[in-house]
Amino acid sequence: MKNDTPQELNLDQEIGRLIDEVMSSSLSDEQYRKKMQRRKEVQDKRIAEAVPEKGLIIVNTGNGKGKTTAALGMVLRSLGHGYKVAIVQFIKGSWEPSEKRVFSSWEDQIEFHAMGEGFTWETQDRDRDLDKASAAWEKSLEYIRNPDFHLVLLDEINIALKMGYLPVEDVLAGLAEKPANKHVILTGRGAPPALIECADLVTEMTLVKHPFRDQGVKAQPGIEY
Repeated sequence: MKNDTPQELNLDQEIGRLIDEVMSSSLSDEQYRKKMQRRKEVQDKRIAEAVPEKGLIIVNTGNGKGKTTAALGMVLRSLGHGYKVAIVQFIKGSWEPSEKRVFSSWEDQIEFHAMGEGFTWETQDRDRDLDKASAAWEKSLEYIRNPDFHLVLLDEINIALKMGYLPVEDVLAGLAEKPANKHVILTGRGAPPALIECADLVTEMTLVKHPFRDQGVKAQPGIEY
């Protein structure tokens, strides 16, 4: 994983300081303008020095809702740019998600494989869960290695790793085989530390309130599925 250089850290600190200062109501209009002008100069410098392109390993984890939803937003963007995308679902395969029906409009650009059989408490068969996870990973490797696919979404693979259905070492080795410009998204709570360390972009969704936990509201169409 990329480490920030001292220069980058200094720029981050300056940006943070400028943001704090412009939030002060005591600034005059001219002081505000100068602060924002400097803010733009710092940001433009960072953009000018950034590398133009790199295939990313992206992890969406945490106990909060929205991990898969955020990943599907990236899928939609990639489709809009004309890229080919593959989705492999490791856990939610027993559902028939509405997203699959929507994405059928891009059937020449997208491959969708729902290879799980539902949540682990539904299957109640560890050996079968292991077999399904292994098959989903083998299918995932096909797309990770295939240079024709710009983005691969491995939905709920983090849960398979957390449950011990897949060795994290195998997943890290597979990710190392991806072409340089390919993006891979791995979703699900409980992402292991080794995967987080390997990733380029990690987002942790924090649970604050949830209608099922707090109010007993079931999953609803258009919100959960």
